[in-house]
Amino acid sequence: MEPLTMILIALALVVCAYMAWNIGANDVANAMGTSVGSRALTLKQAVIIAAVFEFAGAFFAGDAVTDTVRKGILSVDFTDPLIDEAFSTDIALGFIAAMMAAATWLTVATRLGLPVSTTHSIIGGILGVGLILEVKYSTSLIDWEVVRKVVMSWVASPLMGGLIGFFSFVIIQKLIFESEDPIKRSQWLAPILAFPTFFVLGLALQYKALKGFISKAASNGWIENKNDWLPVKEDGVFDPWAPNAWIPINSIMLAAAIGAASSLVLYWVLRRIDIAEEVRGFRGVERIFVWLQIITAAYVAFAHGANDRSNAIGPMAAVWQVLSSETGQLAAKAEIPLWLVLLGSAGIAIGVMTWGWRVMETIGKKITDITPTRGFAAEFGAATTILVFSMPFLAVPVSTTHTLVGAVVGVGLAGGAKAVDFRVFGKIAASWVASVPAAAFGAVVLFVASGGEALNMIVILPLSFIAVGYAIWRSGSEVHIEDALSDVGGDGQEVTPFELFHEHAQAVEETVEHMVRAVNAACDGEDASEAIKSTIETELKADNIKSEIRRLVREDLRMGIRVGLDDFLYMVSRQDRIADYAQNVAEQLTFRPLFDDDVAKEHLKMMAKAVAETVAKYEDAVEVLRDFSISGQTKAAEERLASMIRAVNLKEHEADGVEAEAATYVFSNGEKEPLAAMHMYRVLQRLDDVANACEKSANAFLPILNR
Repeated sequence: MEPLTMILIALALVVCAYMAWNIGANDVANAMGTSVGSRALTLKQAVIIAAVFEFAGAFFAGDAVTDTVRKGILSVDFTDPLIDEAFSTDIALGFIAAMMAAATWLTVATRLGLPVSTTHSIIGGILGVGLILEVKYSTSLIDWEVVRKVVMSWVASPLMGGLIGFFSFVIIQKLIFESEDPIKRSQWLAPILAFPTFFVLGLALQYKALKGFISKAASNGWIENKNDWLPVKEDGVFDPWAPNAWIPINSIMLAAAIGAASSLVLYWVLRRIDIAEEVRGFRGVERIFVWLQIITAAYVAFAHGANDRSNAIGPMAAVWQVLSSETGQLAAKAEIPLWLVLLGSAGIAIGVMTWGWRVMETIGKKITDITPTRGFAAEFGAATTILVFSMPFLAVPVSTTHTLVGAVVGVGLAGGAKAVDFRVFGKIAASWVASVPAAAFGAVVLFVASGGEALNMIVILPLSFIAVGYAIWRSGSEVHIEDALSDVGGDGQEVTPFELFHEHAQAVEETVEHMVRAVNAACDGEDASEAIKSTIETELKADNIKSEIRRLVREDLRMGIRVGLDDFLYMVSRQDRIADYAQNVAEQLTFRPLFDDDVAKEHLKMMAKAVAETVAKYEDAVEVLRDFSISGQTKAAEERLASMIRAVNLKEHEADGVEAEAATYVFSNGEKEPLAAMHMYRVLQRLDDVANACEKSANAFLPILNR
């Protein structure tokens, strides 16, 4: 092998590794984005699970032989005399350019947090190469029918994924969330829902992730015929018992066995765990669906690694075949060396661990709010859609990314159009459309610049890497593995806005408790300065939590799809006023002595007690609201929240009665000390403001119920 060829192969391998890295960095969101968004997994856990299953799928379940012309974009007649050594060399250089262009586009998309299709990116690169070769060799190479199917899939797969995701979540909503006892209903219904889920995953596992293993088993004589387990590629029928079945009976029975076993295991698990116990910020219905979501996410990662590995090493296998062989001829099929499999598998895993978190955030957090139930519905919709479109009777090359994003949008729409951020979705859709032309343009530029000469390509590739590295450096986005393997907040748990809202309510209640101590001390003739100081300090603590809430909701709006940003911030400001008024009561006590009348002071203490009870009831309501957000927004939870809002209103009305009685006594008996009596009345008014603030804060929850 000539030194020039060896250098070109080495650079091509670097490009291949770079492409694999980008696949891991961008497409991993297909598997783990919804799990991170719902908090079923921490970022660290998602990265580790994704890396393990992506590598396992890529290394153990990928095909040992690949088509040299990926996805059928180029229609090459390998018996044509035109397919000589010169043409084969151009194909090899063109595929290197296609990989580099597709990988560069994926880097741009990942930097922007946009989930794009790696399949369509490499299709775009090959398409660009095909256009140049058609002109150079005056022949027709591009199969425009395949291109048409790719364009159709931009609409068809997200739409179908969205519809299945939408109706899956609506079924969960109607059968579980709106039942009288959602937890009990989900304990026996979740295993039933698990059956169709794992049935679909069982079929997909055979037809997509394990098809290479099944083909190998048939060629080695371990099974009689691969079509006893895999769909025939043409002239098939829907009769599962037929030898040319689209869905063979063997695969149906195996998928059914997987579904039944999974249902039994889930039923056994759910009978032995405490559903009411809060784990990872979930309880009840949502905790049950965490199990299903994590399992489906692990499957998607495995299947993705098995399928999309070829996007990186498929073109490289063709390059290796041409450049390393003595004839320099391109063939229809190319063996994939074990070291190349390892390179692609490791590249995907490293991509997951370095930049994968960027796109996870977009799918999991920025399109719509994701909970375990919604994440499960989205992943089920995506898996079903991908399986249907991959069947030979359709054979449309759909993108996992497009399908899952469509499913996430569909699940979001189940909560109303306002639940979906269509600005983010619009940017994602635009990046989908741009993928093919962007990669095609890049491949054309690189191939034309090389002039079809190996030496020129050897010069161009390092310059391209330098340009990409400089662009990443200038954008302030150096790649650090610590970003993926460190958890937000230091303890591996991200706090949700509703959890922080409850923490703020607790700080508000603590402020009121110190205020009550100050009132009691002043009425008893004791030094109230320490209690007043504590009131001011805890009010400052509540203010700090309020600031953190506002920061959190603007950066990571995951607060339940039934309340928008403006409504939630209004709830925060109303709640904060309770602490503000409590501080004002404490400060009022320092202005002058209270009306020196034992009965009046006793009335004031009774008013402070009534206010404290109102605040305590309000804090209970906030806790119910938090539970409403982490245990599934069920009908039963709605009714409990509505009941708590009414209870707060009743407590405020009781405080109004105490305040009216106290004010009447002060005005009736304060003639001898009018200034002191007026001062006590102002304290009563400020206490009443605290109770009124509780009522208004509780009523601010009503938009959640009304939606």
